[in-house]
Amino acid sequence: MSSSTLTEAAPSSKGSAQALLAVKSVSKKFGDFVANDAIDLSLEAGKIHALLGENGAGKSTLVKMIYGALQPTSGQIIWQGEALCIDNPAAARELGIGMVFQHFSLFEALTVTENISLALPPHLRTSDLEERIASLSQDYGLPLNPQALVVDLSVGERQRIEIVRCLLQEPRLLIMDEPTAVLTPQEAEALFATLNRLTTEGCAVLYISHRLEEVKQLCHDATILRHGKVVAQLDPQLETAATLAQHMVGTSVHEVSRQECEQSGEVALQLSNLKQMADTPFGVHLLDINLQVRSGEIMAIAGVAGNGQGELFSVLSGEVINDVAGAISIQGEACGQMGINARRQLHAAFVPEERNGHGAVADFSLTENILLSRHAVADGQQPLHKGWAGIDRAELASVNQSVAKKYDVRSASIDAEAGSLSGGNLQKFVVGRELERQPKVLVINQPTWGVDAGAAALIRQALIDLSRQGSAILVISQDLDEIFELADRIAVISRGHLSASHFASEMTREDIGLLMSKEETSHPVSSLSEGGA
Repeated sequence: MSSSTLTEAAPSSKGSAQALLAVKSVSKKFGDFVANDAIDLSLEAGKIHALLGENGAGKSTLVKMIYGALQPTSGQIIWQGEALCIDNPAAARELGIGMVFQHFSLFEALTVTENISLALPPHLRTSDLEERIASLSQDYGLPLNPQALVVDLSVGERQRIEIVRCLLQEPRLLIMDEPTAVLTPQEAEALFATLNRLTTEGCAVLYISHRLEEVKQLCHDATILRHGKVVAQLDPQLETAATLAQHMVGTSVHEVSRQECEQSGEVALQLSNLKQMADTPFGVHLLDINLQVRSGEIMAIAGVAGNGQGELFSVLSGEVINDVAGAISIQGEACGQMGINARRQLHAAFVPEERNGHGAVADFSLTENILLSRHAVADGQQPLHKGWAGIDRAELASVNQSVAKKYDVRSASIDAEAGSLSGGNLQKFVVGRELERQPKVLVINQPTWGVDAGAAALIRQALIDLSRQGSAILVISQDLDEIFELADRIAVISRGHLSASHFASEMTREDIGLLMSKEETSHPVSSLSEGGA
């Protein structure tokens, strides 16, 4: 085969004759660091195989070797009985291996169709590609506007591009890295139906997810990695989410402990008739948003991706300036026309949903990324520099070490480049960096997107602890499990409108679903009692 180099195959193990792809004793080293250690894996056509493990367990490294993005240090990859070297992703796609990455590879200035076209082989770049994208995306329950610019799309919509682009190539093996991390429950169910349909047609699926209940629901087999080694191969449908998590971490996963908010304090973050016109044709206008978040409580905003969450975060953080100073108040000070640094000086902190490129600079070291949000400090906080020539590198290193220890950030070295961390470890770093400041107001968007059960519990517990110490926290999340685990009060955003807030104890998933589906959500559901905003 021209795209791959064949080598002599190892003797087949039991059952491997039916394997579409087999990994035999594959190891991968980066210097002295062993990311994968003698991994064995067998994938059968017509089955969905889960690949599980903590962040940093070696999952992404393994699938990148299968996809040709990395080369093994030792061992063999066997495709349909023949051992081969998959030289690059193009060679993998030629074999029939497709991959949907956790981090997107899209050009923001191009349209959906242009992005998909760039990744397709020439014979698939047909004149009716827009129609095929529209038809395929609707058929699979992942609707896309082929003419939309990527820059204007939500994270969930960008994920759909990756999935549709892959499905257009009719893969025989589909690798999915956290595909439901940014999908609503309804979108996830549509994806599951798609994957089940693909398996009935003979496609094999290698499925990476930290959502263990969906693994139990969807997958036929599971391989679990810990510290780069296989620690279990089992039928996930015979396990519980707790036992799967215990295999992953080697011990019982910490249960989030949440005391009820007995009495909230003063209003620390307030939105008053906030209006913000979208600055692009495909953006979402924010319309007459009113909200209060008090010290000592967690307010959660639920909603389907693409309903104004990104626009709301941008105007709250100061990345987008509002026309009315008093539309946003932090600690009682009107700040709608302040930038992000001025808002940080009011003891506010912000964590965006996209950690790689927005929350952190991939090519910067971790200590340099600490400085990015610590150069503008509030009264009473120690500055980490006096001009660029006077950066306190020792103190930066100390903060970085504290974050790594407290939030279990795992990297090849203590001051590795941010881009070298796994997605979950980078998320723990970005969240930990902001929480380390002990902000009085925290706005966090999708706090546990794409992190494992242990890391999600750690982050959620840290948010609860910070709130109970008196901070006001606004969580924007699509994960209803997360919302009910964290929130004292809940509001729903839909088409740029924000519902009235309600006590979490008085809401159900059905209530939230009704609010999500309303054309206008500025009026409460009649069955709910008002929760103070």
